[in-house]
Amino acid sequence: MQLHVRAAAAALGMTLACAAWAWPEKPIKLVVAAPAGGTMDIVARVVGQQLSSDTGQPVVVENKPGAGAAIGIQAMLQAPADGYTLAITASNALAEIPHVMKPPYDALKDVLPIASLARSGVVLVTSATVAATDFKSLLASLRTRKGSGTYASYSPGTVSHYAGLILSDKAGLDLQHVGYPGSPPALQHVLGGQVDIMFDGMLTSVPLIKAGKLRAYAFSGARRSQHLPEVPTMTELGYPEVQFMGWVGMIGSPKLKPELLAQIQKAVAKAAGAPAVHQKLLDVGLEPEINTDTPALQRETREMSERNAAIVRKYEIRM
Repeated sequence: MQLHVRAAAAALGMTLACAAWAWPEKPIKLVVAAPAGGTMDIVARVVGQQLSSDTGQPVVVENKPGAGAAIGIQAMLQAPADGYTLAITASNALAEIPHVMKPPYDALKDVLPIASLARSGVVLVTSATVAATDFKSLLASLRTRKGSGTYASYSPGTVSHYAGLILSDKAGLDLQHVGYPGSPPALQHVLGGQVDIMFDGMLTSVPLIKAGKLRAYAFSGARRSQHLPEVPTMTELGYPEVQFMGWVGMIGSPKLKPELLAQIQKAVAKAAGAPAVHQKLLDVGLEPEINTDTPALQRETREMSERNAAIVRKYEIRM
């Protein structure tokens, strides 16, 4: 009799354990630490829609922009660590912005990378009306206006800022930085000729490049972008210091139970790997890449953060 009781208790325990990790059993909230329409928002909606279809549970995308992504990430961290409030962000929110805008959390210790879903770099662009048709002639033109040339960024303290600053320094251009609250207003001034150049994200620039409104000169990746195969990398052009690629993906609380984390990663990888999702991410200028190796993502993000910290110190970047 006692043996049967133990067996029943063990079976009940296993049943309860399985039930505890039957994720998801209710709607999932995906916090996007950026405005609607940007890279993070599009990834959240495309992957979230497929995740909802796969799991049968609603996935609600909630935009919480501001404070260099700190508002959205903090909202996610303040929710229960039960897997039902997660966030979509880009690695720059963890490895770039915290060096110039201190968030109320440790971006490397208090945030857990769950999965990277895509990668993206920045592309050097000008208005298509600019006379320079290649990188060499663009630099030559900017050198004739040394000290008065300008470069835009979609936010101070980001790769968009760092890339322009490093190019200005290494090429001896002495460009003046003009920071903006996002790509759209910055690109408007690049298109209008009020600012000379910009390193912009692929999602916002590629459509304008293909429409003939922007001219692309260089890409920041280790290899050429499949979206702009004719555009050389900065390394090819002799500026290996201007090599930046970041990931866009899902993050959560480090308090997530390992069993729950594994279930979330399995479901997210399945959703992101769906052919329709893969194609949609390609269509908006991203390079789909699924990685659920949390320790590897943590190491990569820490390495990016250390590199960016050195750039901030060297160039004395301040908000």
